Amino acid sequence: MMTAIRSEHCSCAAGPQDSLPFNRVLLVDDHALFAQGLAGLIQQEGLAEVVETVSSVEEASESLMQREGVELILLDVSLEGESGLSLLPKLSGKCPQLPVVIISSSDDERTIREARAAGARGFLAKSAGRMAFVRMMTAISKGRDYFPGGMAPLARAVPLTPRQLEVLSLLAQGFPNKRICQSLDLTENTVKTHLKAIFTQLGVQNRTECVNKARDRGWL
Repeated sequence: MMTAIRSEHCSCAAGPQDSLPFNRVLLVDDHALFAQGLAGLIQQEGLAEVVETVSSVEEASESLMQREGVELILLDVSLEGESGLSLLPKLSGKCPQLPVVIISSSDDERTIREARAAGARGFLAKSAGRMAFVRMMTAISKGRDYFPGGMAPLARAVPLTPRQLEVLSLLAQGFPNKRICQSLDLTENTVKTHLKAIFTQLGVQNRTECVNKARDRGWL
């Protein structure tokens, strides 16, 4: 179910100094109370003109096809039926510049690294306070990334193409080849070719070894 909340802050004409950080924000979370509360917070802080809430990757994809003007996606990882991270590869070809920030109850380093590898521009734990959320929104609106401090940076010299990194990210989420094909709109032969190249780079023989070694090297 899609719900849109328009900020009262923007109901009247505003000069340039009163412009909001974002025009339209898409919030993807299947916990209705949390989504409503976060949308209300965005409205109260004057961070966006419109906040639309959806509960699944499918609804998010439909919304992005039907509406223009989305400038930020706030995305939960643990969605019923499909991981939230599966939305990022779908955006890579259609909306490559659209920033995505993961808002998750799981804030361990592995989850954060997977979010970064998938292409997220930021990460914030659901347990974070109001001011941390405002700081994150402000940073993203200024074109900066926002990740927890003290986290080791991702490896810079990753000898994989952007598409191979997308395949690797979905592989790490447990996607079988068929799901990877659907998420990235690739043929099965192309996915197999990418997997072979990744396996060769890592010197592994199977999917489990691939994911474990990729994490050890900081690729995920």
